[in-house]
Amino acid sequence: MNFLGHLHLADASNSSLLGNLLGDFVRGNPEGKYPQEITRGIRVHRFVDSFTDRHPLITEIKPLFGTTRRFSPIALDVFWDHCLANHWRDFHSISLETFCERAKQATHPQLIEAPLPEPYQRVISSMWDNRWIDSYRDLDNIGYALMRMSNRSPRMGPLADCFETLQKHYKELDQVFIEFYPDVIEAVTETNFE
Repeated sequence: MNFLGHLHLADASNSSLLGNLLGDFVRGNPEGKYPQEITRGIRVHRFVDSFTDRHPLITEIKPLFGTTRRFSPIALDVFWDHCLANHWRDFHSISLETFCERAKQATHPQLIEAPLPEPYQRVISSMWDNRWIDSYRDLDNIGYALMRMSNRSPRMGPLADCFETLQKHYKELDQVFIEFYPDVIEAVTETNFE
């Protein structure tokens, strides 16, 4: 899952939206570094990443990526946000726009007084200020996001090539999302993260 998925799953599991977004920016054991509610959100985030990567439907589709298979988890995380944005009404009772406005209030670095890691401040500010989640509905923007991510370092270059697989197998991958995402929701609502 990427940003939208983690925010939605935080809401579904009644855990901290901020903690769930911090999951990608905090290394090691978060205990004692953040309030318990945020620490629980970080745990939910890590559980979701692990659960998703191990899900049988996800392991079955990784060979579709051929030589870029190693980068498929990153590409799929971004793609799942595209799917969730497009199927939002199937998974939440309020509009995506309303949900995002509430999430922004809880996670935008400029609206939070607590100290946050600098990479979180930079990335999440850009995410909200540039309306990344709104753009996820358009598949071409997923390709653009993967291209930008691939430019971060030479070893990430093949990530941009994953977009071709997402386009070629779009219907199949979208169907996988529809089948596996309810399992993720069930897992986060039934797991005790205390």
